[in-house]
Amino acid sequence: MTMDIHSNSIIGEVVAYDFHTASVFSKHKIDFCCNGKRSLAEACHNAEDITQQLVSELKESLQKTEGKESDFNAWPLDLLIDYIEKIHHRYVRNKIKEITPYLDKVCKVHGANHPELHQIKALFMESAEDLTQHLYKEEIILFPYIRHMCAGELAAAHSSFGSVDNPIHMMEHEHDTEGNRYRTIRELSNDYTPPADACTTYRVCFSMLEEFEKDLHKHIHLENNILFPAAVRMEKEMTP
Repeated sequence: MTMDIHSNSIIGEVVAYDFHTASVFSKHKIDFCCNGKRSLAEACHNAEDITQQLVSELKESLQKTEGKESDFNAWPLDLLIDYIEKIHHRYVRNKIKEITPYLDKVCKVHGANHPELHQIKALFMESAEDLTQHLYKEEIILFPYIRHMCAGELAAAHSSFGSVDNPIHMMEHEHDTEGNRYRTIRELSNDYTPPADACTTYRVCFSMLEEFEKDLHKHIHLENNILFPAAVRMEKEMTP
């Protein structure tokens, strides 16, 4: 059954239904991961003509991709966690190691003529440090708790943080920080558009940064819009 999309549809729910709709939101520069709890109308500042255009494009996207996207909503939460760790967490760690030397090189060669590169590098290195700690906290604290719940072991899942809402709120706050950081990187890089004097390394570096941001958007979407709400519901259902 195709999702009924209208002006009051929630962005995160639309993308959770079919991730291909993310390209429509990206086209209109609408944040679907960190700010996915808004309605379509709110994202369009309640401008009716713009909202209806967005609704029309989203419906067209669903018609083209119906049945082609994995239904992550139907996955057991422990399987979804495995996917997030093996696909997205692994990607983040590998790409940080890969992108860092490229940024070092382009800053050294082009930094004098393009000082914004030093800002981009500083922001990426801050992100690398924060994301490394963020992934660790998810893997050591939050994800094991959810896995225990999936196994029907709420007592074993008990920890000092109380309700699962608490670590989730912290993770969502950290997601917001990364969303803001990469919006700044995108602005500084002119939407990852290399200048006329950019060498091949410069161009590759910007392409890698853009890919990194896109993967991070999907990563955050899976957690904010699917995993976390489901974990909250599961805990409430299991609590006497």
